[in-house]
Amino acid sequence: QVQLVESGGGLVQPGGSLRLSCAASGSISSIVAMGWYRQAPGKQRELVATVTSGGTTNHADSVKGRFTVSRDNTKNTMYLQMNSLKPEDTAVYYCYLHNFYGLTYWGQGTQVTVSS
Repeated sequence: QVQLVESGGGLVQPGGSLRLSCAASGSISSIVAMGWYRQAPGKQRELVATVTSGGTTNHADSVKGRFTVSRDNTKNTMYLQMNSLKPEDTAVYYCYLHNFYGLTYWGQGTQVTVSS
């Protein structure tokens, strides 16, 4: 089993920054990919960023140049650095882990609110 614990959400003004963390524990020796989704009321779930086991990263067009996904294997933690935040970024952010056996695990979600 795998557990993902998220932290780092909060309330920021437009143009501000937040850093989300996703700490993984348990049977995490067979990771294929990790990443972040976000979900806002009345909007479709959006894949924000991914990082593969080989270190390849991808970011949605809506966040390119502003968000950066990274991982620290020594800490079993994935991060999402969010800069130049916009009100449109307001959502619950969920991290996920997809393993070699075809299973997907989800974090509990963390709220990000960008508002004046």
